[in-house]
Amino acid sequence: MARVDVIMPQMGESIAEGTLSKWLKRVGDEVKRDEAIFEISTDKVDAEIPSSVAGVLAEILVQEGQTVAVQTVVARIETEKGAAVAAASAAPAPAAASEKPVPAAAESSARGAPPTAQAATAAPSVPHPSSAAAIPGAGGNGFEDRIRTKSSPLVRKIAAEHGIELASMHGTGIAGRVTKKDIESYLASGAAPAAVARPSMHAPTGVEQHGPAPEPWPGDRVEPMSKIRALTSDHMVAARRTAAHVTSFFEIDLTRVGRIRQRMRAQFESDTGQKLTYLPFIISTVVESLKQFPVLNAAVSGSSIIYRKPFNIGIAVALDWGLIVPVIKNASDLSLSGLTRNLNDLADRARTKRLKPEDVQGATFTITNPGVFGSLMGTPIIPLGTSAILGLGAIEKRPKVLTGADGEDVIAVRTCAYFSLSFDHRIVDGADADKFLASIKKGLETFPDASR
Repeated sequence: MARVDVIMPQMGESIAEGTLSKWLKRVGDEVKRDEAIFEISTDKVDAEIPSSVAGVLAEILVQEGQTVAVQTVVARIETEKGAAVAAASAAPAPAAASEKPVPAAAESSARGAPPTAQAATAAPSVPHPSSAAAIPGAGGNGFEDRIRTKSSPLVRKIAAEHGIELASMHGTGIAGRVTKKDIESYLASGAAPAAVARPSMHAPTGVEQHGPAPEPWPGDRVEPMSKIRALTSDHMVAARRTAAHVTSFFEIDLTRVGRIRQRMRAQFESDTGQKLTYLPFIISTVVESLKQFPVLNAAVSGSSIIYRKPFNIGIAVALDWGLIVPVIKNASDLSLSGLTRNLNDLADRARTKRLKPEDVQGATFTITNPGVFGSLMGTPIIPLGTSAILGLGAIEKRPKVLTGADGEDVIAVRTCAYFSLSFDHRIVDGADADKFLASIKKGLETFPDASR
């Protein structure tokens, strides 16, 4: 009998740590090869991790909720074939030096991770920014430099407000990554430069934006945020404070699309094995409209605008444990059947925790569909690194006043929905946003009928 180490896997080149969110097996449980034994959360995805060997779970070294570095041994499985497998599983991780540097624009939109559970309680060694030159590699492109500056959006916000250069700090996180606790300790030490006064969008100048933290009352239940909830919280706050949000609304008549879908449905499902919904029609029309209004497929980088070449459409998926946005890459190259396959595949893998980090990266435009829950309209938050997001309201039949054959007004039952577009007013003018919505409206209300 021998024991095989089970390690925290590296779910992407830029990911240095993961949180063990749930054990699916207990000590003493039999484990089959390729059977999921625990779940992890990283700053990109949640995933179930399978066992590379068959045996018995003999030892658990990392408890639920702990955040550890990749390649950390989290458990051991007892197996007769363990010796041979252990040698294979102990192979080193891909060389950190082979990583490609992250562009500044992409870095600003990265979703950061919350502070690691392994952070020391003592104040970290965090020199004043002016002493950055004394830190080996500060400001460089090495692995530790990139990990150290890849802090959570909240940490980056605090640093920006106080004029602190994160690259010059060495925190208690993985590879010196600066955590919230690190930067708060640094500020409390009095070593930080004076904060630059900035006007608030949510409160008068000089007024504290955040009041005292709520305290639990007798009988309340208190539980820590899950990894995905904490990440969503950081991302939404950073996104809301970054973009100048404005939202426009259009009512769109989907009667024609509904009839085309109904005629195509049986043959489509027979040929592809996929259910045909309204969403592929909408995505196809959105992509054509993005080609006409490229600023809606763009991103702000300082004082420059990056016009994205690919049309990568993020689709928000609501899960029992949180929200995730898998991405359909190069959607302009896909037919209705291709869009449907991609949609169903990504949604299925999101719900079964089988998404890879690259599946949730690179969106240039996002669609969210709260209408499936009955919502008529909303004002969604624009994801970081993009300039707009489209919200789809509930699709329902409504009485509408139409013009009859002789010019008279008639009332007819039509299938309609409200579409909302939240856009970044820093680079998108209201006129362009409304023209974009008008283009979507026209495209859907005159969608070509390939079923005839």
